[in-house]
Amino acid sequence: MQAGAAAILGCAGPRLHPDEARFFADAQPFGFILFARNVETPDQVAALVADLRTSVGWHAPILIDQEGGRVQRLLGPHWRAWRPPLDHVTSSKDAARAMYLRARLIAVELQALGIDVNCIPTADVARDDTHPFLRNRLYGSSPEVVADLSLATARGLMDGGVLPVVKHLPGHGAATVDSHHDLPRVSLSRDTLDAVDFAAFRPLGALPLGMSAHVVFDAIDPEAPATLSKTAIRVIRDEIGFDGVLMTDDLSMNALPGGIGERAAAARAAGCDLILHCNGKRPEMEAVVSNCGVLRGASADRCARALAARSDPDPIDIQAAEADLSDLLNGAVYV
Repeated sequence: MQAGAAAILGCAGPRLHPDEARFFADAQPFGFILFARNVETPDQVAALVADLRTSVGWHAPILIDQEGGRVQRLLGPHWRAWRPPLDHVTSSKDAARAMYLRARLIAVELQALGIDVNCIPTADVARDDTHPFLRNRLYGSSPEVVADLSLATARGLMDGGVLPVVKHLPGHGAATVDSHHDLPRVSLSRDTLDAVDFAAFRPLGALPLGMSAHVVFDAIDPEAPATLSKTAIRVIRDEIGFDGVLMTDDLSMNALPGGIGERAAAARAAGCDLILHCNGKRPEMEAVVSNCGVLRGASADRCARALAARSDPDPIDIQAAEADLSDLLNGAVYV
């Protein structure tokens, strides 16, 4: 791992432009994230992944959101198109086994492209009024079920050589607006948050990577969303017990106040280890890099531990895993 910008950045398109490569070489972000705009064919994605790593001169982590349902960057005809997670959970004969196999098969496809980090599990607890942008991306409505299925998902990825990113700490399930567009505010009592939302994340504290929630919790810090709140991040670290790398959710989402540079500085000051910026827009990335600081100290140590958790995939019989998953879901696996 090289010491550089405490950031994970996107790129503009399906191929790395020489000017982008020079910018990344200078900035030395910790890693990169891919979106649908970066995806065409398996050979093209693999080449882009290789070029991104070449630009920084080391085997930097490459992230993607491959949840299933409406949040999946790899689709047919080249990759499996998965049903939403909650659909699989509610229709499975054995939800933990199904979620493990689902994650294990996703890892096969990611590994083939050189992608080694997937932004799942989504360990927010579903409620009746959880905003539709999030609800069917979740795993259940009880913290115990969500924690069990999140751990099964994380094991499936890690057995396949892919690191998981647990999200959205300390909990996004009570939000009733979409944080891509507006700032959610949750007014639940501290007791309820502790017993439900935070409880789902406590068993996941040893996972290597996590993502913050752009949500204001009135019972914790009514003045700032968790991503920008020292108080909320102390809750994540000291009360929930999350010990991994904490990255922000995408900094360009409209939930956050101020300009991109202000957001990056505030998130780092609050205690986030890494700034996640996804849209690949060069002026915004320059503002992030100018304000996020260099990866050092405890943040660098956590990042080094996460990278050390990367491993080669265990052997898998893909046909047998697909058959097992299909049986668990009565054949309703893909869209």
